[in-house]
Amino acid sequence: MMHPDTELRWINDKIGYGVVATKLIPKGTITWVQDELDTVYPPDYPLKLKTLTKDLLEKYSFRNRNGEHILCWDFAKYVNHSFNSSCLSTAYNFEMAIKDIQPGEELTDDYGYLNLTESFVPEDEGSDRKAVHPDDVLNLYKIWDKDLSSLFPKINKIHQPLFDLLSEGIKDEIELIASGKKKMRSTRHLYFRPEKSGI
Repeated sequence: MMHPDTELRWINDKIGYGVVATKLIPKGTITWVQDELDTVYPPDYPLKLKTLTKDLLEKYSFRNRNGEHILCWDFAKYVNHSFNSSCLSTAYNFEMAIKDIQPGEELTDDYGYLNLTESFVPEDEGSDRKAVHPDDVLNLYKIWDKDLSSLFPKINKIHQPLFDLLSEGIKDEIELIASGKKKMRSTRHLYFRPEKSGI
């Protein structure tokens, strides 16, 4: 589920739709949580689909570390890629704002941790990276971990509309990480080895 202070908007003809903040979303805010309404498909499920529906599942879903395809029920599936993303995924089935997201600003992800089935070249943003690859997480997890680990102490100090969607176990783990009693699980754990799948 997306943060409630967001809405779906047309961005431009190249990008299409995107998810935009309607109010300030402070750095450290949980912006998305995988919830009970999101559909989880087994790794080999696309093999059973017709070409059109298979392509749509590929476009609008992502794969978790088990190779399962996660199709979000709300407009979370319209969050666009950016090499300078405003949000990052954790290894706990939720995403966080890694900077203050202003009203009218788009919420973006780095698709490098979504276990894509093939590489793609997005619009050039002037960054050193020019393409997204299925194994980007193996090369970038240390950077993402550094950004995220500094934010865990903020989670319980910021208004978090999506906090109740987290399991009690994850809430407890957030508290332990925030207090320095436990190390944050690395985003490297998001990686799915594609050789395990027939896709």
